[in-house]
Amino acid sequence: MQGVLTGFAVIAVVIAVGYVLGLRGHLGPQGREVLTKLAFHVASPALLFTTLATADLSVVFSARLLVTALSTVAVAGAFVAVGVVRGWGVGRTTIGALCSGYVNSGNLGIPIAVYVLGDASLVAPVLLFQLVLVTPVAVTILDLSGGGTKGPLWRRLLTPLRNPIALGSLAGVAVAASGLRVPDAVMDPVTLIGNMSVPAVLMAFGIGLCGSTMPLRGVERRPVLLAVALKAVGQPAVAWALASGVFGLRGPQLLDVVVTSALPAAQNLYTYASTYGVGERLARDAILVSTVVSVPVLVGVAAVLG
Repeated sequence: MQGVLTGFAVIAVVIAVGYVLGLRGHLGPQGREVLTKLAFHVASPALLFTTLATADLSVVFSARLLVTALSTVAVAGAFVAVGVVRGWGVGRTTIGALCSGYVNSGNLGIPIAVYVLGDASLVAPVLLFQLVLVTPVAVTILDLSGGGTKGPLWRRLLTPLRNPIALGSLAGVAVAASGLRVPDAVMDPVTLIGNMSVPAVLMAFGIGLCGSTMPLRGVERRPVLLAVALKAVGQPAVAWALASGVFGLRGPQLLDVVVTSALPAAQNLYTYASTYGVGERLARDAILVSTVVSVPVLVGVAAVLG
């Protein structure tokens, strides 16, 4: 329980700093946009590269990864199905699907893995799955559903190779797969730049809260409620059913996959929504509400399965 509260406290403090910066206008009217672009085009790709370049890719074949992948596909697919029926549009539905199944495995998942599960590496399967597969697919869809749809077919098919998030992920996987060791002279500055990613995303999120209306209001109310319900309740429930009923996981292994699935929607989803100018209110509200709701869910999961 202490790990859950510690992780959320860290996030809350950094978001609060961003809120104060926005309230006082210290970064000017373009402060949120600058932080968002910094995170998306520079810091996040650097963070993804350094994270994946030193990762153990053998976790890709673990049962935990299969549970994570299947539970993510299940809840994201549910949101997509509703989005298609309701006519919410490709970009908006993509953001909602991400908010339904893309967990905060980095800045919240790592401290919770350390304090609750006792091993930071236990978030590696979900981290790799999201960075290597989910993120490139999602940003490609967002690219193609917006201005990126223009131009010849070959150029559209190469969209993932022009996206900085996808490039950072793929480059990191290539280094890890090759077994090469990146010289410290190269890795150290990239690591330093990547360390800006999480605080930049969180502070941009905090600035975005300034002057905003209360969540769960307006036209995004239903998509937000659906995304939060799928994220906070649906995904951990599906993960528990798959882990215990299909893969036969018990004890600490079962706790690992359910806890990671119960993590709230990741803050970097707001960066994607802001960058592509679609579903920003949906992403902001879903992240905020799922973060609040996930506190009792995570405490309950840790108490029941721990």
